[in-house]
Amino acid sequence: MTGTGLSPTTTTRTRANAGAGLLLLGALLTGCGAEPGEIPLSEIRADTPSAAPDAVGAAAGTPAAPAVAAHNGLIVSRAYLDPDHTTSAIVTVGPDGTGERQVTQPPDRARDDRPDWSPDGSTIAFDRTDPQTGGARLWTVPATGEGERQIGQLCDNGTADCTNEDERAPAYSPDGKQLAFSRSWGALDPAGKNQIQYSDLYLMAPDGSNVQRLTFLTNDKPYSGEVGNPSWSPDGKQLTFEYRTGASGQPANSRAVYIVGADGTGLRQLTPWELRAGDRASWSPDGTQILFTTYPAGADNAPGGGIYTVHPDGTAIGALTPAPSDAFYGAASYAPDGRSIVFAQAPAGGTADLYSMRTDGTGVARLTNNTTGRWLSRPKWGTATPPAAPGAATPTTAPAAPAQTQPSAEPQSQEQDQN
Repeated sequence: MTGTGLSPTTTTRTRANAGAGLLLLGALLTGCGAEPGEIPLSEIRADTPSAAPDAVGAAAGTPAAPAVAAHNGLIVSRAYLDPDHTTSAIVTVGPDGTGERQVTQPPDRARDDRPDWSPDGSTIAFDRTDPQTGGARLWTVPATGEGERQIGQLCDNGTADCTNEDERAPAYSPDGKQLAFSRSWGALDPAGKNQIQYSDLYLMAPDGSNVQRLTFLTNDKPYSGEVGNPSWSPDGKQLTFEYRTGASGQPANSRAVYIVGADGTGLRQLTPWELRAGDRASWSPDGTQILFTTYPAGADNAPGGGIYTVHPDGTAIGALTPAPSDAFYGAASYAPDGRSIVFAQAPAGGTADLYSMRTDGTGVARLTNNTTGRWLSRPKWGTATPPAAPGAATPTTAPAAPAQTQPSAEPQSQEQDQN
């Protein structure tokens, strides 16, 4: 699916109304439970008008797209191809952890990362970081692993808002008609560990057209932080995303999960700063719970993170993994049937593998067992049917969880941005 690059005039969309940006930023800095600023998408949008998400239409009386059948299919993940973790690819494994298959073919030292399934399980969206520039662009690949294509990048000229332009973490809307993604651009601040100038959440069609800017968190406070890892609610009406503050952010060098309406309104902080929640959150299929992972401050390999759940209104935060813990957990994802969770975990100083557990944190079971340092992480559970092995039945569901809870005994390490 080859996308359409924006025209030179379109790139001016990255400068919002200053007053509106200040209103939204005020809501951001007040922390969890703050009243959100209300900034419509019409402030900045692409040259070609784009249709509002179906979820917004549903609120006005138009039925939303039907939910995908609860079928636990393939799990997609990121895996490194070399011991030094300089090159990574997108792989799929069966719901029982077997049948690992590499589906992207990155160039040497390129990193394919942050995969997400299309609702019908036919396509995987991901980002690829260029080894020369360090910038990421959005790609798609069929679940079969043939015919990967880059989505048309937003910037196609040398204007100021294309400097260091970076696009990451694509996420399909429940109806498959939109991709949410994070975009960063602008000058780097040497005093803030090369913090990027601007970063916010965007929407577009899967072919790269009809681009809309959704958030304005850094519009009037450059170098304050970065937005990333969006995830849609099952009804398509809201998105969660990660906000990581920089050295000049308030508070500095922290992270939290935020939530915003698919029309750009209703921004609010979902998790408190002290939890340091991040990476891609995962909504339960019924929309009642949001799954997220926490990461401790300090060294990248510092233990003490965990997997938690929270209601969409920010209440009832609860831990699914033991605390305090000497483990380091990676991103987690609900199974399509809502009965299981897949997540990444690694022994201290070792490599990450995929595990599953019940939605209450019990029944932990190891799914993969890599011994070559591939570091399987950032899993997303989809509906694609695993290819049938010759003479074998095709698995359709994850193995039953053990009758007794298996302790999450293997501590996990983390590398920078390698959750």
